[in-house]
Amino acid sequence: MVRKFFVGGNWKCNGTIEEVKRIVAFLNEAEVPPEDVVEVVVSPPFVFLPLVKSLLRSDFQVAAQNCWVRKGGAFTGEISAEMLVNLGIPWVILGHSERRLLLNESNEFVGDKVAYALSRGLKVIACVGETLEQRESGSTMAVVAAQTQSIADKVLNWDNIVLAYEPVWAIGTGKVATPAQAQEVHSELRKWLHDNAGVEVASSTRIIYGGSVNGTNCRELAKQLDIDGFLVGGASLKPEFIDIIKSV
Repeated sequence: MVRKFFVGGNWKCNGTIEEVKRIVAFLNEAEVPPEDVVEVVVSPPFVFLPLVKSLLRSDFQVAAQNCWVRKGGAFTGEISAEMLVNLGIPWVILGHSERRLLLNESNEFVGDKVAYALSRGLKVIACVGETLEQRESGSTMAVVAAQTQSIADKVLNWDNIVLAYEPVWAIGTGKVATPAQAQEVHSELRKWLHDNAGVEVASSTRIIYGGSVNGTNCRELAKQLDIDGFLVGGASLKPEFIDIIKSV
């Protein structure tokens, strides 16, 4: 099965109105493969979602960086899935390692969030990945499998999930998993899906890589059999994001 290449740009907690307009301008002017070849999604901070959606080219989509675990209400500072749907935002990133580590989001909590977002009609970029300590202790697959299991426990239909493998030790550090290291985990993740979610889910679910992806290393990574695209951090704020989109 041919899985459509997917490139997400996570802007994290960055930007002013002027900077956001500048980023959108270079994205709008870029010549990239058509959307039937590569799916492009950018994820600005919440406050810029309507602005980016209104200015961005129609073949690129917009994602939120998080949403609440259930319907809105007395949850100060949170954004509900229903609000994102109301704004016409189709995607959300959930389970990013920064939220798992800095805000103590548990595997179970992330699984609940993924299930609820899907139930409200959002598509989800669900993040998994191990720390350096976990990798060095040889527990990479145990960690990643447990994180994925918490999603599988709550979700039957994987059609609207993109799984993002992001080794925590490679996020924003300049360290990148070698193409072989990344491919190994992606391949093991696909086997895990095959054994635990079914043949169809394993063959159709896109597993993308994140962790200091840039315009230089993206092509070698993109050649790997089980790497179906990227979730890009810092480089998504720069013109080299276009090179990453073209790495398909």
